[in-house]
Amino acid sequence: MIISSTTDYRAAAQKRLPPFLFHYIDGGAYAEKTLARNVSDLADVALRQRVLKDMSQLDTSIELFGEKLAIPTVLAPVGLTGMYARRGEVQAATAACQKGIPFTMSSVSVCPIEEVAPKLNRPMWFQLYVLKDRGFMKNALERAQAAGVSTLVFTVDMPVPGARYRDAHSGMSGPNAAMRRYLQSVTHPQWALDVGLLGRPHTLGNISTYLGKNVSLEDYMGYLGANFDPSISWKDLEWIRDAWKGPMVIKGILDPEDARDAVRFGADGIIVSNHGGRQLDGVLSSARALPAIADAVKGQIKILVDSGIRNGLDIVRMLALGADCTMIGRAFIYALAAEGGAGVTNLLNLLEKEMRVAMTLTSVKRVSEITGDLLVQGG
Repeated sequence: MIISSTTDYRAAAQKRLPPFLFHYIDGGAYAEKTLARNVSDLADVALRQRVLKDMSQLDTSIELFGEKLAIPTVLAPVGLTGMYARRGEVQAATAACQKGIPFTMSSVSVCPIEEVAPKLNRPMWFQLYVLKDRGFMKNALERAQAAGVSTLVFTVDMPVPGARYRDAHSGMSGPNAAMRRYLQSVTHPQWALDVGLLGRPHTLGNISTYLGKNVSLEDYMGYLGANFDPSISWKDLEWIRDAWKGPMVIKGILDPEDARDAVRFGADGIIVSNHGGRQLDGVLSSARALPAIADAVKGQIKILVDSGIRNGLDIVRMLALGADCTMIGRAFIYALAAEGGAGVTNLLNLLEKEMRVAMTLTSVKRVSEITGDLLVQGG
């Protein structure tokens, strides 16, 4: 199969993965309208083409929280990354570091912090939820700091799990889920050997380390469902802000007033995100929400954005809409599932190449020049 885009990697991942895993990463909440709009609204953003400006010298790098990034993107936290390739967090993190960008480990990763961090040549980021089990949160923060994690990503748009209909149909949840997953696995022999057999243990590594016992995929939904905390408020984050010594980023902001609250709270950054359309359907796409948030807090706090980014042109679009940096989730998981770490490396190279094309044809030599001036009004 010829691979030239995220779309190609998605097709390859669907062919290789058991359906329960493909639909878990590919799906969204309810009717998946926001999931679709994340992509379509961003694709509808029109840019001003400019020519004959001598674009022979381009610089795609940025500085973020004291780190240099080769391109303005970060690998977003994705739960169960280690189920998409053998020890998937290690492979994805290694590819990100080789490219010169951060990898963000999910708190519900397969590989624990201690397995991934020592293999990297730069600090990784770590994502945490507000959970009822505050002991796990404290333990995770301590272990992350001990491992040299540079930036904490705090996800706040998941006080309850979203209604994801695909999961019940695919076998991720629902009746006879374990048997359905087993049957799907044996009919996908490449995945079954590479991940199912050689990628063990299939546990939630960070939670298992904390509890001192294996927490398997069977326990995944139950543990999270029992521990998400709908009582979360800004005061619940104060002890974490005091305990964490590095940059802290709040993920899941869609409203300008929440962005202002994040500034008042003292966060170093926010991530404009609707969780990839996996939580509340019918909310604004990230591309639609971003400009108003940038108008409210640009310059007061770093603005990152995810949801819907599928290529390097999309990265440029998000920056023009007001972001300082982007994050990608599904795109790198598709590549990881299809070709392991090599796929992630190739995807990141494709993103850079596509960014360079977009920058050349909009006549911007540096990322700092990608501003709202590039937008075609009404386009």
